[in-house]
Amino acid sequence: MVKRTKKTITQKHPASVSYHEGLIERLKDRKYAIVYLNTAFKESLKGDEESQRIFLKALRNVAEAQGNMSTLAKRAGLSAARLKQMLSADTNPYLQSFPALIHAMGMEIRLY
Repeated sequence: MVKRTKKTITQKHPASVSYHEGLIERLKDRKYAIVYLNTAFKESLKGDEESQRIFLKALRNVAEAQGNMSTLAKRAGLSAARLKQMLSADTNPYLQSFPALIHAMGMEIRLY
């Protein structure tokens, strides 16, 4: 009778990238970010609360992909605290500041 022993093989798997991390990486591509924002903006025109949250989340994601929020705030003519408040999921968005933020990110939103 042959006795078999089990060998434990330890394999290192590359750490998986979360959906959010992958999205932020894709949003660093300007063309991708523009399509993403335009799609979210078009959705927001429905006017319901959920579509507004989707647009705000899209702005947060693109702003995060831009990197330094302080620099982005300066380019938008906003304080860093105002930008953080504006993009916070806990507050109502300041719609009058969105054009400045979008311009500061070097983008524009068009209906197509």
